[in-house]
Amino acid sequence: MKHYAGLDVAVKESAICIVDETGKICREMKGESHPEDLVRVLSDPAWTFERIGLEAGPLSQWLFSGLAEAGLPVVCIENPPHQGLPRGAAEQIRPH
Repeated sequence: MKHYAGLDVAVKESAICIVDETGKICREMKGESHPEDLVRVLSDPAWTFERIGLEAGPLSQWLFSGLAEAGLPVVCIENPPHQGLPRGAAEQIRPH
């Protein structure tokens, strides 16, 4: 099964929402806003990520580089405020 993750990044903590290809929420969690911590959370073999949507912001370049270097399929996105984060980010990158 394919999975998609949306990350709502804040200075200390990032909210993470993982959905499957049907849009069902598989997991919601928080992790430290540091590349190594996010890679550890997102590298769980339970997930087969097609795409990971990282909210554009002040930390995005640093986090994007760390996730990409770890081989994760990360993209930077602008998430419209009405969608709600991080679920909206995950839904934005999931094909419909």
